Amino acid sequence: MSPARVPLFTPVLIGGCFIILISFAIRASFGIFQIPIEDEFGWPRADFSTAIAIQNLAWGIGQPIFGALAEKFGDRRAVFLGAITYAVGLSVSSIAVTPEQHWALEVLVGFGIAGTGFGVILAVVGRASSDENRSMALAIATAAGSGGQVIGAPLAEWLLAFMPWQSVFLVFAATIVATLLFLPMIRSPAPATKADLEESMGEILLKAFRDPSYTLIFLGFFSCGYQLSFVTAHFPAMITEMCGAIDPTGVLASIGVATTSALGAVSIAIIGAANIVGTLVAGWLGKRYSKKYLLALIYTGRTIAAALFIMFPITPTTVIVFSVIMGSLWLATVPLTSGLVAYIYGLRYMGTLYGIVFFSHQLGSFFGVWLGGRMYDVYGDYTAVWWVGVAVGAFSAIVHLPVNERPLSESSASA
Repeated sequence: MSPARVPLFTPVLIGGCFIILISFAIRASFGIFQIPIEDEFGWPRADFSTAIAIQNLAWGIGQPIFGALAEKFGDRRAVFLGAITYAVGLSVSSIAVTPEQHWALEVLVGFGIAGTGFGVILAVVGRASSDENRSMALAIATAAGSGGQVIGAPLAEWLLAFMPWQSVFLVFAATIVATLLFLPMIRSPAPATKADLEESMGEILLKAFRDPSYTLIFLGFFSCGYQLSFVTAHFPAMITEMCGAIDPTGVLASIGVATTSALGAVSIAIIGAANIVGTLVAGWLGKRYSKKYLLALIYTGRTIAAALFIMFPITPTTVIVFSVIMGSLWLATVPLTSGLVAYIYGLRYMGTLYGIVFFSHQLGSFFGVWLGGRMYDVYGDYTAVWWVGVAVGAFSAIVHLPVNERPLSESSASA
């Protein structure tokens, strides 16, 4: 079958979506465990935040490693290793009783997310897609991660009503192992031109590192990780502590959301649901318009939404409105950023190149989660760290504008 006739929904895309959905459902639930673990052990907020921050940093470090492993030894082997590492990290974390133990074990969880997440799955989906369908296929795979977010936090909240958090970790470990059932679907061709095949990984990496646009893309992805991971890890607790009381006669109470704790879990689900739409729209637009300008618009929208949210009193209504707006912009950056990397630098080493860019995202994730806990312990609330997120969002909106959005081979030829 010629690349032009490859259908949008390939087995690779379908299998990849299920793996990302389950991986991200578990990953999106960790903020729900913050208060139960603190209450059991009496830890300061910064201790749990540091564990999640280390997890995000390990995810970022692991992403280019798993991307390179997939390109060297095969996508399915990389996913298999990632799922097993993820399950071991969750299982052993369930018996950890000190902050230091959690910090060490979250390295395994972070590496597991790297092996079952965007870097490997988006690369294999991109290679299995035609040029016509690639932007939309990347968006669909990304949206699957949002689908996981829709179910992850509420599922964790529901399970905690029946069992201790340690048992929930074990349930999640078994669930991530179940993703291996989709491995037979993860097999794609590796379309490459003669020039791609003749070019080594070291050569293309050197070209990318010398290209100012690659540096700008790398820097721009930092705020995405900062904002997303701060919200995922701290927003439920922030809402629980800072949000006004829920009206017992209102709409939220009528659908079972009677406490601010429940509202925190529901807000994460709303963000995930809104992002399914936002990510698909971003994929559709990325096929038709400049990706760098779309990225600048998304970061601008996030910056404005976050600034307005913290400037006004936090109420159940503003939480819902913010969750919808932020959700529509949540992972919309991922298909555009990964698509931009694939377009400029080619598909042959997309997993490694995008994995390196994604490290910036996870470096931002580390600081978003860690600063959230540290500054909460210092100031007693999240206002200061929230404004840091507003500032880095504005930086990302600006830094994408000078990117040279042309294939590197064309730019080199015209130089």
